[in-house]
Amino acid sequence: MNKKLITLAVAAAMAAPAAALAEATLYGEAHVSLDYANVNNVILPTYGFVANEDGSIYIDPNGYPVFQKLDNGVDFEGWGMSSRGYIPGVTRASRLGVKGSEDLGGGLKAIYQIELEINFNDGQQFVEGDAVNRDGGVIGQDGNVVSNYDSITYRNTFVGLAGNFGTVLFGRHDTPMKISTAKLDLFTDTMADYNGTVGFRDLRADNVVAYISPNWRGFQLAGAVIPPGGATAGSGLNLNSDGIAEGYSLAAIYSNGPFYASAAYESLGDELFNDQYTSVNMSNCDYVGAFPHNPTLLDSPYDGTGGFYGCDYTSEDATAWRFGLGLLDWNGFTLTGIYESRDQEPGSDTFFAYSDPADSALSWSIPGAAQDVDLWQIQAGYAFGNNMIKAMYGEASFDSNVYLGSQFVANHGGAGFADYATTPVDYDRSTWGVGFDHNFSKRTKAYVLYTEVDDDREDYVAGTDWSGFSLGLLHKF
Repeated sequence: MNKKLITLAVAAAMAAPAAALAEATLYGEAHVSLDYANVNNVILPTYGFVANEDGSIYIDPNGYPVFQKLDNGVDFEGWGMSSRGYIPGVTRASRLGVKGSEDLGGGLKAIYQIELEINFNDGQQFVEGDAVNRDGGVIGQDGNVVSNYDSITYRNTFVGLAGNFGTVLFGRHDTPMKISTAKLDLFTDTMADYNGTVGFRDLRADNVVAYISPNWRGFQLAGAVIPPGGATAGSGLNLNSDGIAEGYSLAAIYSNGPFYASAAYESLGDELFNDQYTSVNMSNCDYVGAFPHNPTLLDSPYDGTGGFYGCDYTSEDATAWRFGLGLLDWNGFTLTGIYESRDQEPGSDTFFAYSDPADSALSWSIPGAAQDVDLWQIQAGYAFGNNMIKAMYGEASFDSNVYLGSQFVANHGGAGFADYATTPVDYDRSTWGVGFDHNFSKRTKAYVLYTEVDDDREDYVAGTDWSGFSLGLLHKF
């Protein structure tokens, strides 16, 4: 995760002498950590109807079948390295890059950057003989992984122009919203990073066209649009994902001495979350009361009186506001705060419905995700000599307009979908962490930290509730 405010503008390159600008600069960061984590329910508990001794479903005195947890989940507790395997949190973001610029005359420069993220390990256990690893990669007889997630990926990689008008970039890059609070995270790229704990939505997007204004006494504007060309956010191709600004991000940043403030807005178009079939054929699927508009979708009557219907069409843009404030390195003290509000989370339109034509009061629907999210975090640190002590606390609240209890589903023929009803659509998360940094030099740092995440979904979503200890070493070159 690139946490440099003006990486987008390559400001350092722009300020260098012209002779140096013509040459490529090799740079990078090597970051590893030894981690210990206790992760609850990496294998989830089993839910189902309580059975009598003869195998029939138990009916309580009120005439309801009883649906409950049948066994406990399985936890992971152990050692790992750099957020791999079951170790939670974000990656350590080791990287290798080359950047530079060319003076084109008249105050205009061409700039470029190619940056790769290099994972020192991929979290897999190499064993003798054929096996299937945790992520589905097949390990052959020779020990080579045939299918696995990449060990090398692209980070911010772009080409652009810079001048008195500002900077324009084309390529892959962090969005302005991500950049707007990058300086405010004292735990960046560690187990306690605010993305992996609180859950802020930081994006690095492909197909970015970005503009960054000149610096006016510490004040800057940044904006970016995403023309996807039919690409989506993990849903394959979609011919309706065709706008020049299918996604866009805007930020205003003030950074002057120890004072820092930012405001950002980001919108991800609905078509970025629809696959092509859904976008073309199911756009008439939405809510009418508790019923989907099109009752033929996945119509599979359960008890002869109604049917279950599924709808995964996303009809609303996913939007977010973010505000940041910071007092940075003021006589050694740092204090930061971030607030983010998101509407129409991706997947919140997805729902399952049961329609009873004889009695509409018995019909129900369940959204696939929380619709609204509010997140905040405060961080504090004090630097003395080559050391810093730091701490953070944050919370997140995920809310939906619809929630259905499992007892109601069980009572009205919803056995096949009861697992969806037991997943809380409204839930909260809290997190805290403490850490100590020691700088051997300006380029080499060691740290130790401890962090916890308490999530209401621990019995329903694997690995959301955890705690961890991390001992890390970072070197920049």
